[in-house]
Amino acid sequence: MKGLPSPLSLGRLALLLSPLPLLLAAPIAQAHSASDAYLTLSVDGTDEYTLHGQWDIALRDLDFVLRLDDDGDGELTWGEVKRHQASIERYAYGQLRFKDESGASCAVQPTRQLIDAHADGAYAALFFDVHCAQRSKALAMSYALFFPIDPSHRGIFVMHSAEGTSTAVLSPQHANVVLALK
Repeated sequence: MKGLPSPLSLGRLALLLSPLPLLLAAPIAQAHSASDAYLTLSVDGTDEYTLHGQWDIALRDLDFVLRLDDDGDGELTWGEVKRHQASIERYAYGQLRFKDESGASCAVQPTRQLIDAHADGAYAALFFDVHCAQRSKALAMSYALFFPIDPSHRGIFVMHSAEGTSTAVLSPQHANVVLALK
């Protein structure tokens, strides 16, 4: 019969086409940028009981929570970020707690807020100092940024002190760290 493929040809055609339904049914992979923030603390060289901090938080993550894009165009401007500085500080610093050795809360005092560029986009750079009512050789830090809405969020933590540099990856399972100040 002319025009019909041979059984061997049908077998080859079936092998060639068999992945096609799987490819058509597979979801399209989309790039996803992980939610990370970068928290750096350093002990003041002149006062070993004072901590200075810089916390870089992705603006895309803050926009998701705080709706920073006022005009809804998908682009954050400096003006939009500046208008929301107070809400950024309230939200962020509400997710970061310090306690001294007695269990008393320490105050987080914001000093300034800038924009910092990272390889994956723009970040709010929050600068702050940590002040405790009494001197303490260690502080307990609790970090919860975005954990309630994004359990995959990670805080990349670096601590500089006279003892050297230490690092940690903060996650919902590892959200509390004891900081040696001396």
